[in-house]
Amino acid sequence: MSATLATSASSVRDFRKFGLVSSRIRLDGSKCRVMRRNFVSGGIAFSVCCSLLTADPVQGMDRLPFRSNGYNFWTWKGRKIHYVEQGMGRPVVLIHGFGASAFHWRYNIPELAKKYKVYALDLLGFGWSEKAIIEYDATVWKDQVSDFLREIVKEPAILVGNSLGGFAALMTAAESAQHVRGVVLLNSAGQFENPSEQPKNNEEETVLQKFVFNTLKEFIQRIILGFLFWQAKQPARVEKVLKSVYINASNVDNYLVESITKPAEDPNAGEVYYRLMTRFMSNQSKYTLNSVLSKLSCPLLLIWGDLDPWVGPAKAARIKEFYPNTTVVNLQAGHCPHDEVPELVNEALLNWLSSL
Repeated sequence: MSATLATSASSVRDFRKFGLVSSRIRLDGSKCRVMRRNFVSGGIAFSVCCSLLTADPVQGMDRLPFRSNGYNFWTWKGRKIHYVEQGMGRPVVLIHGFGASAFHWRYNIPELAKKYKVYALDLLGFGWSEKAIIEYDATVWKDQVSDFLREIVKEPAILVGNSLGGFAALMTAAESAQHVRGVVLLNSAGQFENPSEQPKNNEEETVLQKFVFNTLKEFIQRIILGFLFWQAKQPARVEKVLKSVYINASNVDNYLVESITKPAEDPNAGEVYYRLMTRFMSNQSKYTLNSVLSKLSCPLLLIWGDLDPWVGPAKAARIKEFYPNTTVVNLQAGHCPHDEVPELVNEALLNWLSSL
């Protein structure tokens, strides 16, 4: 999920592309829908999912302790990469979304670690990993995850990704099938190919475009994105954006906000933000879901927050249509179901893992 970066989503259109009580689960073939129970009090209808809507919606659940200095570090291509490691058993690797970190899996790591060896990885440029000044591209994170599987995990693993992390997981599984047993996507980023969209031909740019227009464009972009980044890392702004994508915002707390704002204090964070929002976001159509899914060979699970204002359930349905070896679990949640309704996500994930 983007929080530091998603805070500017309303201003940057490209980002949108990327674009009490136990639950009742209804199985229908390979689809599984988790229903919320509705209650009415004093004429007011409201929905409760898995627990009472109190200040602590996941009371009784273990939570990963927040450490301001991080957990474990791995050197990858000379860069410092942060990750969390807990539990024993077959490996499961959790990959956060745009602007988040390993701490976004705070309610999932302890539960999954009861049966599995769980890793939560910070992608390069995010969280407690190094804010490298490089040209960011989807292949950077694909290579990072692939090497993490080879050097740290050292056996085939299940990859679980939210938002941007979902697309990184898909790309890794498509290119390094021998290291991946299955993939789980939670409201994943990525676009299907648009047949009507014509590829840009940069060779046709004139000298005026290259040296005058592009220079002016970059100058304006830096001013605008510089302001947006300053705004994006303010705790109040982060909280506001999180509440806009969490349908039940009870889990939007100081822990979550700090896990997003602290990495933004890095001196290189602003430049990384600029490169991500200009280079990476404008080139995301280079790697489509069509091309990646066509190379996939492992089982796929979609755990989808159907109320996500950014990535709706139509995308999950299209993924399943394109790649039939897919199981779908629909939740009444927003963009980050793993943190908003962790009980349901943990249950769905553990059920699916036990069936492999």
